[in-house]
Amino acid sequence: MAHFAQLNEANIVIDVVVVNNDVITDADGIEQEQLGVEFLSQLNNGGWWKQTSYNNSFRKNYAGIGMTYDSGIDAFIAPQPYPSWTLNEDTCQWEAPVPYPDDDKMYTWDEATTNWKEVI
Repeated sequence: MAHFAQLNEANIVIDVVVVNNDVITDADGIEQEQLGVEFLSQLNNGGWWKQTSYNNSFRKNYAGIGMTYDSGIDAFIAPQPYPSWTLNEDTCQWEAPVPYPDDDKMYTWDEATTNWKEVI
């Protein structure tokens, strides 16, 4: 099964749908994203569609509602969780300014101190 994200005008994911692989496979047996885009556009009277990978094999992250598609880096990016976090452009994941502690305890992010706070 192939997965496609529907985008709004601002490139925000508004839906994710599943399409049978037969729909996106050409006469030579090769999967073609454009075939899925055409199928979904016809089925939904238009719209903007991008294929997404459930196992993150392309476009960095599996698309989810509320994520943004960045055409410059061809990736789906989650909303920034905290103002102090920065985007790792290689993984397209948000990273805290301080690494998560590696001591088998549970922590939550405290934006006021820009540090991890142990969950007690």
